Amino acid sequence: MSEDGLPPLRDVIRAENLQANKALGQNFLFDLNLTRRIARSVTPSSRPIIEIGPGPGALTRALLMEGAQKVICIEADQRFAGALTQIQDHYPGKLEILFSDALKCDLDTLTDEPYDIAANLPYNIGTPLLVSWLEKPWPPKWKSLTLMFQREVAQRLTAEHNTKSYGRLSVLTQWRNQCEILFDIPPEAFVPPPKITSSVVKITPMMPIQDVSQKNLSRLTAAAFNQRRKMLRSSLKPICSNPQTLLLQSGIEETRRGESLSIDEFCTLASNYETIISAQPTEGDVK
Repeated sequence: MSEDGLPPLRDVIRAENLQANKALGQNFLFDLNLTRRIARSVTPSSRPIIEIGPGPGALTRALLMEGAQKVICIEADQRFAGALTQIQDHYPGKLEILFSDALKCDLDTLTDEPYDIAANLPYNIGTPLLVSWLEKPWPPKWKSLTLMFQREVAQRLTAEHNTKSYGRLSVLTQWRNQCEILFDIPPEAFVPPPKITSSVVKITPMMPIQDVSQKNLSRLTAAAFNQRRKMLRSSLKPICSNPQTLLLQSGIEETRRGESLSIDEFCTLASNYETIISAQPTEGDVK
């Protein structure tokens, strides 16, 4: 038996005849020391923890061992029902299991309380899921995100401007969150081992650097980083008829590129972009 009184995860997987599904981006993490380290990073409290993609329940077990009072699991793969039910029976009243696609699930409806999110995210849906959480009305109902990404994505989340990793995801994350890479996990910790190193990231919401439209900031960063080597006077043309005016009003040279702009400068652009869009006449106003 393991420390929590349940069979070792390898035995559970063998008994349930489970194999990682490559198409779903699954990799099993067996090391209880590592999963408990991730769980401690969540800082389990009285708040519910929503776990995305628990698989056979390695992180689930660690969260409950570290004192989580309520864990809500969202799993798309029904094959893990037996393994998760075993954990649910071992921790009466503390584990709720929902078999659903996390990309289609509104987490805010799962609990009346504020909540934390924890996940060893499948690589193929990690970024879309994160963006959906970052686009929530602010402040969000979630109070922290403790997520495992491939190292390259983690570096993009925390990158500073004028660096190779800096991009749209950097701006959207850091605009109104504190973001930190906590530690790395090597490929050999997983079964099957991926070809890349993973990183655990902690994201905590804060007041925005500037209070601007999330929609406009998203549009501007998408345009600015769509073709990174283009100057802003060219890259912003698809969303702005006169980008030179927008850039002049924002105090930004038109020959600069998106990767050179700080988050504060992107926010200034978004604020002035809102003014320009609002001033444009609608079809009904044209005589």
